Amino acid sequence: MPSDLRRLADRQDAVLSARQILDAGMSRSRVQRLVEEGAWQRQHPGVYVVHSGPVEWRSRAHAALLHAGDGAALSHHSAAYVHELVLRPPASVEVVVPHQRRVVGSSELRIRRRRAIVAERRARLVVVDRAETVLDLLGAAPSEDRAAAVLCEALRRRVPPDHLLDALGRRARLRHRSLALDVLGTPTVEVESPLELRYRRDVERRHGLPRAVRQRWELLDGRWLRADAVYEGLGVRVELDGEVAHPGGRTDADVWRDNAVAVGGGGITLRYRWPHVVADPCGVARQVAEALAGRGWTRSPRLCGLACTATR
Repeated sequence: MPSDLRRLADRQDAVLSARQILDAGMSRSRVQRLVEEGAWQRQHPGVYVVHSGPVEWRSRAHAALLHAGDGAALSHHSAAYVHELVLRPPASVEVVVPHQRRVVGSSELRIRRRRAIVAERRARLVVVDRAETVLDLLGAAPSEDRAAAVLCEALRRRVPPDHLLDALGRRARLRHRSLALDVLGTPTVEVESPLELRYRRDVERRHGLPRAVRQRWELLDGRWLRADAVYEGLGVRVELDGEVAHPGGRTDADVWRDNAVAVGGGGITLRYRWPHVVADPCGVARQVAEALAGRGWTRSPRLCGLACTATR
């Protein structure tokens, strides 16, 4: 292989297109012979992996881009993997191409068409940019809870909320768009988990409860412990035990915190799990409101609908 072609292959994760090979002076018959001998591997029509070993994911991604042609970019979970928004590469490579193009996919390559592609080059691969990738994952989420998890993970990974809002402005139609606007429209985004998002939206906002301080670190009985939500000045704490955060229910730290609060006369801790917040947010709001009212809150919860049970 000519040295300049070898350098190009190194930059493309051991992948070359037929056009690149022919432009470098190699003949079609030479390429065919290398494939037949097993020295090279045909990944897609006119796209080759220039070694005989296992084909790594990055090589598959580069091959997909060469196959898809000009204007193509890795998208969805493939882009998320390159952006380090997810930890594992997807089984199939996902690529978007300009809407007017027709590209044939396969069992290992999913092709989508898009009128406007916002892409960038990252780690030598052309990918849909981070904010647009988050919205792609959001739109593909099968449920609102999964969509909330996508948003929370993106914010934890330091995707700027204003970038996400700008991207939302370019998409008039997107599944879970209202959820994203609800989360990202808050001046200060402090969402730590999907369960916290549910609590903030379905319990606090919809029932007119005061907004708790999120993820508050407190020194209790000589230990620094974190509370999920603290209603400052009212002596009420709320702990949200999602399965991901606390697989076995209450943790040792939970016990220390609750005991220290009780012993010190510092208030009460209310604890809720997914079934409470998701299945009966009105009941949760009623209980929190009663706790707050017993400690000085002078307002009443707001009914969120005709069937709301937040007030007795």
